[in-house]
Amino acid sequence: MSDTSPPPAQQPQAPQAQRRPPTVALAEDRTSALREKAAQTAALNLLDRERSLLQFNRRVLAQARRDDVPLLERLRYVTIVSSNLDEFFEVRVADYIEAVRQPGSGITQADLAAVAQAAHELIDEQYTLFNNEVMPALEAQGIVVLNHAQRSTAQRAWVETFFEQQVRPLLVPLSLDPSHPFPLVANKSLNFIAKVGGRDAFGRENQIAIVKVPRVLPRVIRLPAALTPGYQGFVLLTSVIRAHLGALFPGRQVQSFSQFRVTRDSDLEVDEDDVTNLRQALRSGLTLRHFGQAIRLEVVNTCPDELTAFLLEQFSLPEVALYKVNGPVNLVRLNQLIDQAEAPALRFPPFEPRWPAGRLPHGRPIFEQLRQRDVLLHHPFESFEPVVQFLREAVHDPDVLAIKQTIYRTGTQSVLMDLLIEAARRGKEVLAVVELKARFDEEANINWAERLEAVGAQVVYGIVGLKTHAKMLLVTRRETTAPARGSKPAQTRLRRYAHLSTGNYNPRTARMYTDLGYLTADPGLTADADAVFLQLASQTQVKPPKHLVTAPFGLHKRMVKHLAQVAEAARAGKPARVVVKINALTDPQLMHALIEASMAGASIDLIVRGACMLPPGVPGRTENIRVRSVIGRFLEHTRVLYFRWGEGEDDEVLYLSSADWMSRNMFRRIELAWPVRDAALRQRIIDEALVPYLHDKRDAWVLDSSGRYKRVSETGASAQRALMQRLG
Repeated sequence: MSDTSPPPAQQPQAPQAQRRPPTVALAEDRTSALREKAAQTAALNLLDRERSLLQFNRRVLAQARRDDVPLLERLRYVTIVSSNLDEFFEVRVADYIEAVRQPGSGITQADLAAVAQAAHELIDEQYTLFNNEVMPALEAQGIVVLNHAQRSTAQRAWVETFFEQQVRPLLVPLSLDPSHPFPLVANKSLNFIAKVGGRDAFGRENQIAIVKVPRVLPRVIRLPAALTPGYQGFVLLTSVIRAHLGALFPGRQVQSFSQFRVTRDSDLEVDEDDVTNLRQALRSGLTLRHFGQAIRLEVVNTCPDELTAFLLEQFSLPEVALYKVNGPVNLVRLNQLIDQAEAPALRFPPFEPRWPAGRLPHGRPIFEQLRQRDVLLHHPFESFEPVVQFLREAVHDPDVLAIKQTIYRTGTQSVLMDLLIEAARRGKEVLAVVELKARFDEEANINWAERLEAVGAQVVYGIVGLKTHAKMLLVTRRETTAPARGSKPAQTRLRRYAHLSTGNYNPRTARMYTDLGYLTADPGLTADADAVFLQLASQTQVKPPKHLVTAPFGLHKRMVKHLAQVAEAARAGKPARVVVKINALTDPQLMHALIEASMAGASIDLIVRGACMLPPGVPGRTENIRVRSVIGRFLEHTRVLYFRWGEGEDDEVLYLSSADWMSRNMFRRIELAWPVRDAALRQRIIDEALVPYLHDKRDAWVLDSSGRYKRVSETGASAQRALMQRLG
């Protein structure tokens, strides 16, 4: 089957405060991985992971410069970068700061300063693009954000009324003195600091005041159409408060002020060996997460030095943690402008994923169809609704006895969770493996766990010390075979049906993320899935799966083994090919195995959306490795792993997986990979999830040996657009 192998990609031309953790701090645990990574990175001459993540955000930001991207979508990419950077500081920089404080971590102040410098440069670039290109272009299209100086007399009057009626009643300025110390400022909340002159009501000259802005207030307000003839006018909440800040201090003078925002360490950690109830421990920690150690301080670039110095002192932050921005301190909230603007032409054309009627006809039970063949779903080009329908049929089918599902990120509202609850109410055996430590989804998952338990579902939280990241849905059905004439009587048996996926059980993100789902009644795969659920629930030793490959048990070893097979084939002059599509590549052992295969002469293409620490094209080491990243309308999330080490049919394998090639996925998570044995489906995955991305010219970037990315082109083929046309 060597003629089915994916072809090679075409080469383009050319000082800190004492930490107050939400629960039990595990500083040594958090830094041990960084310590090991630093040593292995140096030994293998790898790229820096944190700067690679920032490079990814540069590629996202580049989408906001593209003339072929609609204007409101260009603004959305600007906000996505801000959201990504928030998490980068909350988690990655927080880990760096923790590591710097730990002797022998391998991370130095110089390393931290280098990451901070790269972040400063990216944020400066982001605001320059926002102010000089995106917003003027929107204004030219009649979507205008008006500051106080630009507002007409009538508009100012309307804004003043809005402030008095909707905003001022919710603001409580706090003047600082010994009995009114600097307040606790929540993570990523909007605040104002003001220096005021004159005396307060008690005759004192306390000069500094803090104004917290409630999250319930809208950050973008649309002006009435009658006040904006011929265009759509908006004002930012920060501009409204700024224009009327003096009204909060009657009898005093506002001498200087600034909006500010602090980003805090938000990696919620518990010592799972030291708590009796993980759910309760996490529930308690959630309220304190907003007040972890300060990591970054954002102020507007007009903020006086004395106020920035005061804020840095209050948050115990060094100068390098200060980010002066030319605009709102939270660009993420400008999503409200995108939602409110009436301009369909400035958004991506609507795209409706298609039900794969040719392979999964309407009107026939899905179970009946799966008994005949496996079904592959390619999201978001194909609808996620078949997965919902699969579960819905299971819930309402009286012959379905048990339903088991893993829950990682499903959202605060979920038709799938509602169906599981209904299944339990109907008396079916429901097992939900809920990952409570899914970062920033902990509260939603805790709420779903409690609702499921309330109706009698069995809820477990995976394995202590490991996150359950595998995506599995298993249905057990009682089926009766019809007797043939003259044969034995009808027999009853139990048959399993499964859905395995590279992505989450979240219908909303399934419209935005590319993923592959696999519906099957294959006895081997479903039996293995059942064994994995048994192990997660009972923690009992089970026989190694015959078909599924799981982490932390065998997935890493299997990947290393296949890379060794490819290297051996290359040395013997046989076909030797690797194509891997993942979200991140940071595991040192896997990168070492890739280097060995490259040095042996294997042809290797890596399609890595985000962080990639392996530099390609290094003579004598990685000259046979090509790395590309595709950034388009949808977030690339599919994990596909292809290996060929010879000419025979048994010398080729293709896996779908929930795991990225990161050490945490291989050793600290429950992950899943499964081989696609059906030749037609394997070829379809190659044709849809690999080949178009290897030849993408419009949305692809290529990585060079120095760690820099270059866009292949701005014209030509786009993998995502082609798939939208083919499947949507």
